[in-house]
Amino acid sequence: MTRILLVEDNELNRSLVRAILSRTREPVLAGAALSEAGSLAEARALLAGAAFDLVLLDMHLPDGSGLALAQELQSTGAERPAIVALTAAVLPAEQAATLNAGCDAFLAKPYTSGQLIEAIGGLLN
Repeated sequence: MTRILLVEDNELNRSLVRAILSRTREPVLAGAALSEAGSLAEARALLAGAAFDLVLLDMHLPDGSGLALAQELQSTGAERPAIVALTAAVLPAEQAATLNAGCDAFLAKPYTSGQLIEAIGGLLN
């Protein structure tokens, strides 16, 4: 079973991702388990207690930058989950910073359900 961690402080955005994932027909996401964190602290606690295949990571959280968590996960080596950066920051330098920090994909908010599923499917397939 695919395990996904959504790190997003905005409840509306979390609800949107839940709805998109529950309706997808992408085979790799069939029966996927979604865990949610609203802060870096919550995300770190969940990551310490379970293995995830993918992290959907907001870059601007109440207790810090998602870049810091991406860098932490990158430093753990080959067994780290794939990371999709979710951010409203769309300047090329900001996009490059997320990829340099260890994110595998970048989605600018607002993104479509198709863009989200394509990013996830591309990393998990």
